[in-house]
Amino acid sequence: MIIPVANRLNGVKEYYFVKKLEEIARLNKEGKKIISFGIGSPDLPPSEASVDALVETSRAVSSHGYQPYRGVPELRESIAQFYTRTYGVTVDPNTEVLPLMGSKEGILHLSMAFLNPGDEVLVPNPGYPTYSSNSNIVGAHIRYYNLSEAHNWHADLESLEKEDLSKVKIMWVNYPHMPTGAEADPVQLQALIHFAKRKKILLAFDNPYSLVLNKKKPFSILSLEGAKDVAVELNSLSKSHNMAGWRIGMILGKKEYLDAVLTVKSNIDSGMFLGLQKAAIKAFENTAEWHAKRNGEYAERRVLIEEILRLLDFEFDEKQVGLFLWAKPKNPQAISDIPAFVDRLLYEASVFFTPGEIFGSNGKGYMRASLCVAKNNIEEALERIKKWKAVNKENITV
Repeated sequence: MIIPVANRLNGVKEYYFVKKLEEIARLNKEGKKIISFGIGSPDLPPSEASVDALVETSRAVSSHGYQPYRGVPELRESIAQFYTRTYGVTVDPNTEVLPLMGSKEGILHLSMAFLNPGDEVLVPNPGYPTYSSNSNIVGAHIRYYNLSEAHNWHADLESLEKEDLSKVKIMWVNYPHMPTGAEADPVQLQALIHFAKRKKILLAFDNPYSLVLNKKKPFSILSLEGAKDVAVELNSLSKSHNMAGWRIGMILGKKEYLDAVLTVKSNIDSGMFLGLQKAAIKAFENTAEWHAKRNGEYAERRVLIEEILRLLDFEFDEKQVGLFLWAKPKNPQAISDIPAFVDRLLYEASVFFTPGEIFGSNGKGYMRASLCVAKNNIEEALERIKKWKAVNKENITV
């Protein structure tokens, strides 16, 4: 006998990478040695100061009890100072900062705090799949808003204005954008704030990529006039500080919004381990040179991945920022089925990329490559692709 699962799972699919990583693991077990450009899981280490803080705090007998649900005051203060230095944003560490166990949990907590079954939520297409899955889990109705290359991967507010948005409670916004690498546009986002005020919509701004290969001053939506009235911001140490597996994130914004999130959070977890909090405090002290070194490594990798994409006859916007490269075939008639093309590379060249359509229908026709691959492996992937293309030069269409 099998007990039936909750109805809320009916509209939730298993995360694409769960099955794909299992498939890659099986191929590796068979001796294939797959080089994966799939997930953006940083392979570079955190700062030594962060590691030392974790180890030292872990050795203290007093460190292992439950911690405050809001995090220790020193962590909230360090987040506030980081936002002032990095984004020019002033927040009250006592009321406008809430540490999270990774920003991904914040997406669910925010959804649970504000969305009733039947409420509507605006989700970008293409965009991070977790926005959709968590909306489904809480029984909200998803309304995708289109992003396109022609519109620089920003919302078309003129089109949205014409729609009935009376049931929309939350709009998910993410810049630098994943998966396309589009930069934040303060002018467009200021217009979005005015739009949200008129429509009484909470903007959930997801901002984990602003320090990665971004040549401009890092941007926070909270730096814009009136933002705190209608926006909260999620951020994370995963990408910017090489701490993805540590699960350290934060949400910032108006006290009333964060108190609602805390109501959910405090009934789910019992506070973040003190060692992680102390490590995060040290991470926020990382120097400009530390960040430049990380970005220098990613820049070198990106040059090699760009060579692979050009070899495959793909093109991309050289201005995109963040941890990925978003590309499309120069001849879409020749390579019209990206998932099939990705599978050919996986099975025939032992190299894996991510098909763009897993991020939404507007990702169809695109392919994404992560920069989280060591240079020697990228070079090996380049050689494999060269050999694969030489063998299949008359048979690359899919």
